[in-house]
Amino acid sequence: MSASLKGFLFALSGFAIFSTHDAIIKTLGGTYPAFQIIFFSVLFAFVPVSLIILADGKADNFRPRRPGLVLLRSSLAIVAMSGGFYAFTVLPLAEVYALLFATPLLVTALSVPLLGETVRFQRWIAVIVGLIGVVIVLRPGVSALSAGHMAALLSAGANSLSSILVRKIGGQERSAVLILYPMILMLIVMSILMPSSYQPMAIGDLGLMAAIGFLSVIAQSAIIGAYRAAPAAVVAPLQYSQILWAALFGALFFSETPDFYVALGSTIIVASGLFVVWREAQENVSARRPVTRSASFRFNTGYASSVNRAEDKDDEEKPD
Repeated sequence: MSASLKGFLFALSGFAIFSTHDAIIKTLGGTYPAFQIIFFSVLFAFVPVSLIILADGKADNFRPRRPGLVLLRSSLAIVAMSGGFYAFTVLPLAEVYALLFATPLLVTALSVPLLGETVRFQRWIAVIVGLIGVVIVLRPGVSALSAGHMAALLSAGANSLSSILVRKIGGQERSAVLILYPMILMLIVMSILMPSSYQPMAIGDLGLMAAIGFLSVIAQSAIIGAYRAAPAAVVAPLQYSQILWAALFGALFFSETPDFYVALGSTIIVASGLFVVWREAQENVSARRPVTRSASFRFNTGYASSVNRAEDKDDEEKPD
């Protein structure tokens, strides 16, 4: 099996597992508040992630070199994850994915003022067209904007800024720091927010929350393996396969059928995102590629994403 095919299969499997993870979130969201689901899913994910990091043996300590930026990124991860989880509990799966797929477009746009990157005309057109797709999905003035829509957009924005920060500090911070600090802060914040709306849990539902945590670790491991085995331009576009899983799971388990505007807007957003990914993979484009060079494209797992390239310092030092 070639490395590219191996990476392709790893990525396809990882994003399919993440879609299952999101469907479980939606299932539990009818009974439990998002803060409670996040707390227990992160708690159950914390154990295997910690064991993986300790077994790696590369982390001699867990002190951040840029504590302020690590704290900022951890805070953004909380916002991104909270917004994503809440959106999944109240909106159709396909609609949430459509809005969250704006993340790479926002990363491209924000990379100009925040990283000093060069984004040329074609990618700006793709970003603008993709954002038009977002407007089509939202249909302002025709369909009322709900808290779920705002949460999904907030999640996309926070995850974009988090990805930018990873590009800024990834070459200076250990992967373990970028993984563990968001998880620890997530547990602290959720333990403060959760009691006011806590709902007693059946043992089966607790098991589903554990499944969310473990599935996130398995899926992220698969995607990291994919990025190590295959070019990023092969792996990154497979993120969009989740829209197919969303349509399938939505129809089978939640009686959801995307309407015309969601389908049209999703198609535009996906096409724009694919163009950005393809364009950034070209040799004549800036060597700094915030979308295709990391796993940060995964939006609602801020505690475990964006780290497989964090120690690739040579990539950070390439000239534009």
